[in-house]
Amino acid sequence: MKTVSFTLNGAPARLTVDETRPLLWVLRDDLALTGTKYGCGEAVCGACTVLVDDEPVRSCAMAVGEVEGRRVTTIEGLARDGRLHPVQQAFVDRVGFQCGFCTPGMILDACALLAKRPSPTRDEIVRHMDDHLCRCGAHTRILDAIEHAATTMKGGAR
Repeated sequence: MKTVSFTLNGAPARLTVDETRPLLWVLRDDLALTGTKYGCGEAVCGACTVLVDDEPVRSCAMAVGEVEGRRVTTIEGLARDGRLHPVQQAFVDRVGFQCGFCTPGMILDACALLAKRPSPTRDEIVRHMDDHLCRCGAHTRILDAIEHAATTMKGGAR
């Protein structure tokens, strides 16, 4: 057991835990942040994606000890002052989901993309999001939502 300290959704977090335990399970079970989903457990589907220092990572494949001193953002940490993040709002506006299971990971990965490339082409969005699996087939609406968010954010404003 080790005490791990990091910033979680903008606030300090500190817990004593097996440092090799997957971040996914610490978020879901210990911290009750259930927006991060378990999909495949092998870092393939993207349902467990969170941001670590603004980079998308698969939390099922990252040990909680690896986030020591770093910033972790989950889907619960995107909204500010009761307002959805522009990417979240774009997914609502463009119905970029069906069942919603994969949506949190996709939104976080889209946020990372738009932070680096505020005006991506549709092909760039497709390439960036290609390793996320949506079992419902909302792919076109997901792409539309990310394009809409890019337009709405006007160059990456958060």
